[in-house]
Amino acid sequence: MDDIPATPPRTPPTPSRITRRNLLGGALALGFLGSGCSLPVDLGSSRTRIRYWHFLGASDGVIMNEMVGAFGEENPGLFVEENVLEWGEAFYTKVAMAGAGGRSPDLATFHLARLPGIGPGRILDPINLDLLAENGLRPEDFSPPIWERAHIDGVLYAVPFDAHPMVQYYNTDVCGRAGLLGGDGRLLATKGPDQLLDSLRKARDVLGGKPPLAFDALGLGTVGPWRVWWSLYPQSGGTLLSDDGATITIDDAKALEALSFMRTLGAEGLCDPTTDYASSVAAFQSGDAAFLWNGDWETTTFKLAKTPFSMARFPSVFGGASAQADCHVFVVPHQRARDPRIERETYRFIAYLVKNSADWAVAGHVPAYLPTLEEPEYLSLSPQSEYRSVITEVALDPQVWFTGSASRLWIEFGEAFSPVIGGTRTPEEGLARAKAALRGLMEAPNPFPEEPR
Repeated sequence: MDDIPATPPRTPPTPSRITRRNLLGGALALGFLGSGCSLPVDLGSSRTRIRYWHFLGASDGVIMNEMVGAFGEENPGLFVEENVLEWGEAFYTKVAMAGAGGRSPDLATFHLARLPGIGPGRILDPINLDLLAENGLRPEDFSPPIWERAHIDGVLYAVPFDAHPMVQYYNTDVCGRAGLLGGDGRLLATKGPDQLLDSLRKARDVLGGKPPLAFDALGLGTVGPWRVWWSLYPQSGGTLLSDDGATITIDDAKALEALSFMRTLGAEGLCDPTTDYASSVAAFQSGDAAFLWNGDWETTTFKLAKTPFSMARFPSVFGGASAQADCHVFVVPHQRARDPRIERETYRFIAYLVKNSADWAVAGHVPAYLPTLEEPEYLSLSPQSEYRSVITEVALDPQVWFTGSASRLWIEFGEAFSPVIGGTRTPEEGLARAKAALRGLMEAPNPFPEEPR
């Protein structure tokens, strides 16, 4: 995570109060840290206050709170006021309202895919490149596709922190009995649909006929089918929209190839199409499923449950190796009159978090800061470091206002594709529904249009 000004060391020492083990232990013991709470405000102090809003809960929230505390110990003249708000649409609405009024916090955590829809240049201010450089953060040190996506019309509006991609969790006991592990105990990689289907069938046999694969396939507001499809379809080079977001560019043949594969999973009983998010996690946790396709953030859940598991990249099915992902980034909401002293210290804080992102990776996310991926402290994290190479092959959302975590696009596509997995809608019908929903979103007005100040 971040660091200090004026030519700091490239990799500052990890704060002595934090170790990867006690971070994870704290996350498990203090999992109550959720949304909607404001952590203590040190208003009686003479220290400089940095106001920081985020939506991080559970183990993410505990780890962030630990890192904020460690930053404070190293910088006793500063105080970071954490305000933990409700995740999802409510968070972005509140930031937008504060930014539009110029009464924002000094810093906020965002999802990268939400950047185009929250008024860059009006609700969010550009990132101060000079202060980034002053704190030793260079463009070349970040994942290229994520760094590029943090720009709108050539202007940088976000500092990348991580990617949280779709990954493949696997039960090491079940996969070992199915002959799916190599001599090193790791999952043997598959290439193409036939190899993957063969592995799933072997795991099903070991499980006595139970569906070996779990993922969020059904439920109110389900987004799992979108996340699976957006991992598979881009592997063959498929796109959704033109660069300017004005034209649908879906390749029907490639899109249907991915949907047909998803239909095969349901038709052959290789996944349960009636599984929602919670039950998919429960099935894997209890050993009733050999594989789980989900984001990397459930790592702590399975460590706490002592599930025999490890993690690997999402399988390569259609040539490429991409996986659907979003990213946590830091943004600077608009203020009418920004205090230069607080601004400078805010960038010190950003740099501290970025440069110490091996601590952040404990909960499963892949640091976007490339030097971290080579640090022994990060490489020692197991299984978190096993899928790190995906950081340069993430399948990010199109750069339009209606995409991103908890967005209407995810929900609309999830609703279109869920019945395909269950067999009550053909792949062709599912694609037609998704394209109709996409056209409707493109015609809808952006609730936060860009306007000159």
